Amino acid sequence: MTESSNVIPFAEEDEQAPSPEGVGPSSVAFAEAKRMAEALVFASAAPVSFKSLSDRLPDGVDIRAIMEELKGDYERRGVNLVRVEDSWAFRTAGDLAFLMSRDAVQQKKLSRAALEMLSVIAYHQPVTRAEIEEIRGVETSKGTLDLLLETGWVRMRGRRRAPGRPVTYGTTLEFLDHFGLEELRDLPGIEELKGAGLLSSRMPANFSVPQPPSDPDMLSEDEDPLTDIDLEELGLLTPRVEGD
Repeated sequence: MTESSNVIPFAEEDEQAPSPEGVGPSSVAFAEAKRMAEALVFASAAPVSFKSLSDRLPDGVDIRAIMEELKGDYERRGVNLVRVEDSWAFRTAGDLAFLMSRDAVQQKKLSRAALEMLSVIAYHQPVTRAEIEEIRGVETSKGTLDLLLETGWVRMRGRRRAPGRPVTYGTTLEFLDHFGLEELRDLPGIEELKGAGLLSSRMPANFSVPQPPSDPDMLSEDEDPLTDIDLEELGLLTPRVEGD
């Protein structure tokens, strides 16, 4: 008996043209853009913003994916890549900070009044000097406020749309960077503050910690931006001389 061989033809596969090289995590373009981003952040003394990276890196690359992958690469190294709001910076790993103690510049500690004022500004921004005094229950020293401005942790945001147009204050990117916060929403909550001994455990039942704004750079509805005239009045801009 002769076996008849039934030939089953293979289904003809559709021919597909090779896809062009993309910019995904496995592509050469992605790897090169990652090297470029690493170099830009490493060479910068200040955190590098997303916009700055976008302006310098090739078009079409996923910058957020690049930075997250870089962050993972440095997670267990002596320096870490950290996000500060929408910016990135290299910082010494937290558990190795003791190695830098010899080279650290001794900074003058902030007074209790300055720390209280900084906390009020951080949690209640945008806030005016009068509002700070109302919250703290004591008069605010101009010297203390000036000290916070000099540290670079506090800035003048704008002017309140109210009689006298008082200046409003808020925190800066340097504030987040110094205290290891990615964004204002990472500020400690009420339980964390109690645990650190910064709040009494016998606070009123209805006491709550205010939520800071999600976008600290956006002016509130009752704020006006600072103009050149405002900056001149505040001594932050040299008055222009007619005829220059």
